[in-house]
Amino acid sequence: MAEAKPKYKRVLLKLSGEAFGGQQEWGIDSSVLGSVSKQIKRVMEMGVEVGVVVGGGNIFRGAEAEKQGMDRATADYAGMVATLINALALQDRLEREGVIVRTQSAITIQQVAEPYIRRRAIRHLEKGRAVIFAAGTGNPYMTTDTAGALRAVEIGAEVFLKATHSFDGIYTADPKKHKDAEKFDKLTHAEALNKRLGVMDATAVSLCMENRLPIIVFSLQAPDAIVRVATGEQIGTLVTSE
Repeated sequence: MAEAKPKYKRVLLKLSGEAFGGQQEWGIDSSVLGSVSKQIKRVMEMGVEVGVVVGGGNIFRGAEAEKQGMDRATADYAGMVATLINALALQDRLEREGVIVRTQSAITIQQVAEPYIRRRAIRHLEKGRAVIFAAGTGNPYMTTDTAGALRAVEIGAEVFLKATHSFDGIYTADPKKHKDAEKFDKLTHAEALNKRLGVMDATAVSLCMENRLPIIVFSLQAPDAIVRVATGEQIGTLVTSE
């Protein structure tokens, strides 16, 4: 059976640190890394240009460190370094799948990653390379969701794909705590903000709303989830301006 045709030409995929951790409490789950890498390769073979923003919560959580007394800005910078570990792990696995990859970092660490340069990132994508964006925005107090929205807008992505480990979309409340929580198939950016649904921070949603960038929130645990979303299959929750 022939592979379905892609719906998008260029996408930004956000992978949380929790997604990297899989079923583990800490570190990187190699089975998740393998599955994600194979799916990214398949999507790229369809002709889709893929940028990836990675989180670092499976290694270090700045917010938790702050609660324990660590300076918030310092904790956030430590979290940025954690994202680089995930980025390098993903880069290595993708390269073993035969994908050409470039990792760009928002903080300077030239031995292992290029500095983030928007025009260079776009050129890499045009040449058929996957681009991994590490270290968030390079600024403390900013989440990697915001980094994902920012990079998506900067590179001209057609959609922001937020892959989660815990939820298969956006719900009226936390379905783990509220059994009567209902899942949204579709809603607007304004509704997501007004309802304070919490699946993404308000800065990220606002940035997408201002630039009319659709968001799809879906579960990474669903079979071939990244491929299915890239081909336009309705899974998860779609957030649009309309």
